[in-house]
Amino acid sequence: MQTTPVERVRTRFAPSPTGYLHVGGLRTALYNYLYAKRMGGDFIVRIEDTDQTRKVDGADRSLLRMLDVTGIRADESMAHGGNFGPYVQSERLATYAMYCQQLLEQKNAYYCFSTAEELEENRQLQMKQGLQPKYNRKWLPEDMGGSMPLSETRKKLDEGAAYVVRMRVPDYISVMFDDIVRGPVEFDSATIDDQVLMKSDGFPTYHFASVIDDHLMEITHVIRGEEWLSSMPKHLLLYEFFGWEAPRFAHLPLLLNPDRSKLSKRQGDVAVEDFLSRGYSPEAIVNFVALLGWNEGEGTEKEIYSIAELVEKFSLERVGKAGAVFNVEKLGWLEKQYIKDRPAEKIIAAMKPLLEEEMAKRATDMEPERITSDDYLREVVELMRERVDFESEFVTFCDYFYFAPRSYDEKAVAKRWAGDTNELLEEFSEVLESLEDFSADAIEEALKAFVEPKGKKPAFLIHPLRILTSGVGFGPSLYHMLEVLGRDTVVRRLRKGMESVPAAGS
Repeated sequence: MQTTPVERVRTRFAPSPTGYLHVGGLRTALYNYLYAKRMGGDFIVRIEDTDQTRKVDGADRSLLRMLDVTGIRADESMAHGGNFGPYVQSERLATYAMYCQQLLEQKNAYYCFSTAEELEENRQLQMKQGLQPKYNRKWLPEDMGGSMPLSETRKKLDEGAAYVVRMRVPDYISVMFDDIVRGPVEFDSATIDDQVLMKSDGFPTYHFASVIDDHLMEITHVIRGEEWLSSMPKHLLLYEFFGWEAPRFAHLPLLLNPDRSKLSKRQGDVAVEDFLSRGYSPEAIVNFVALLGWNEGEGTEKEIYSIAELVEKFSLERVGKAGAVFNVEKLGWLEKQYIKDRPAEKIIAAMKPLLEEEMAKRATDMEPERITSDDYLREVVELMRERVDFESEFVTFCDYFYFAPRSYDEKAVAKRWAGDTNELLEEFSEVLESLEDFSADAIEEALKAFVEPKGKKPAFLIHPLRILTSGVGFGPSLYHMLEVLGRDTVVRRLRKGMESVPAAGS
């Protein structure tokens, strides 16, 4: 008994190289990647550069680099190669020209010589009449149901006049398809314009090229943003004209601002590169983007997913129709969860380049001597991982673990110093210097034993101790901070600090 071979799933992400990778584009790429990997298929990246006026040099490489950084790795692309290339549309012009000629010969497309001025005049007239603007079919030939004599078209071609090629949308038909996310969708052909397929510069439009490429690259599922839903009838008609089987389609919900307005590339920093430069990790960004429209299902409160877990759990059936709110506070929360759980070794590896930069700038302030050792950095990480928002803050927010303070918080000094503060600090520094056990517990017990006979509470010295050893009036547990810094560093900083803040507050 023979069995029908199972179709291999092939998805694609097809960005235009017009700038940075937007978070909406990252979500589209991620969902395509997750679905392909979930189904044991292939994920393709195709560069759609048919609009040469908007092309930005290097943007294609930047897009691929951002995908690699976030762990969304293509099986086929301009960088990875493959059996269905080229993967850049500007390198496929001969293919589009061939298929355009086929549509012309089938009388499913026609030459249009209308000028930009004529098109705009027609658009304005239709709008005044309350009609939906669409091409008036001035150049639709007689043999295709129009009024333009074929001789006029031939004459224009012989003269070398500029033209575009338009598809001939059939009259009085319905175009229907079943969207994986939205269910059945239907369009009336009366609302569909005779779309331009080939522009006057010889480049295809997105609509034409994407259909041809999806067919030739054997794409089985097209997963893209909701904004492309209105283009579906044109695309489906092209599949019908060529006699090709259309792929399955899934149109993802819009991304919204917290006020429910549409998220735009022009509203703030929504480029993936911007979020990375601000300190968000690739893992948190991918996790965040995955939840913009998808959830695992009712009964689960899980919100932290590795990309491997997303591959295992992802389903297009769990993608919602409603717009997904882009709340950067949620991204911040996710980043903190990742920092809490991230192995110290990974954080240390990320810290070291930044720490080395700071060491080069502040070599004279550097202490203790062991700050570059992994053991010391691990102590800092474990003490501070609950208090930082980004990995970089293990250096920038925690600089007192590596460098002696250059100054002291004046407001904190004014608030926390009394007339006898320095005298007591001097005495207590000698206690610390003689401590054999310099653990947090031992330091705490020593401070209590020191202040109680003097009629003071530990808080009387806790704040001055913190200020002189760190330069600031806030931070982690003082006792644990002093333990990490070590006896020699703490005593040295206290004595130097008392010289810099003599009798403060007195």
